[in-house]
Amino acid sequence: MKRRGFLISAVSALSAVILIVLVRCVDVAPIGAEGTSIGLSHLNRYVFELFGVNLLWYTITDWLGIAAILTAIVFAITGSAQLIKRKSLLKVDREILTLGGLYIIVIGLYLFFENVIVNYRPIIMPDNTRPEASFPSSHTMIVCVIMGSAMMLIEKYIKGKGLQRSLRAICAVIIGVTVVGRLISGVHWFTDILGGILISAALLSLYKEVKCDEN
Repeated sequence: MKRRGFLISAVSALSAVILIVLVRCVDVAPIGAEGTSIGLSHLNRYVFELFGVNLLWYTITDWLGIAAILTAIVFAITGSAQLIKRKSLLKVDREILTLGGLYIIVIGLYLFFENVIVNYRPIIMPDNTRPEASFPSSHTMIVCVIMGSAMMLIEKYIKGKGLQRSLRAICAVIIGVTVVGRLISGVHWFTDILGGILISAALLSLYKEVKCDEN
């Protein structure tokens, strides 16, 4: 259906907003580190206690986050090379320019939620002395958006069906391992991960629709 991407984006964004309201207002209890409060506390505590804390998975997902950042750098270099060669920003591939806008939105959301705190991590990290902002899982959001958008562009910039399939599979694995690994690492509440997924779905659906409009 035409414009379905916009609808999916809107529904995902609205779901993320509703989740924020629930986390702030429903079943709130001081179950976090140093007695910090978290909404949907029974659900969040159940999932947290189910998996416990495993900082090995935290480290693994950190490395996957670096892989995602390197992927973004590759696209940034591609766009910069086109700008230098073509001598006009308007002649840079629209997919790349739109991707740059997508990255800027992600950075803006990251900074926003670092300063407008919805809730705090369930644990105090080893290199910190106080709880950190936890919603949404910025790691989940960043990896999902970067690798998800990369999957949409592989066919345009990579030749060879076999290589395309392999790269898409790698992107999908990185996303899946990051989402699951971040959850079972115990450094986020379940609703943090869900929030990161919903925001990513909203951004990726919007990007896909805008990219299709431009082609």
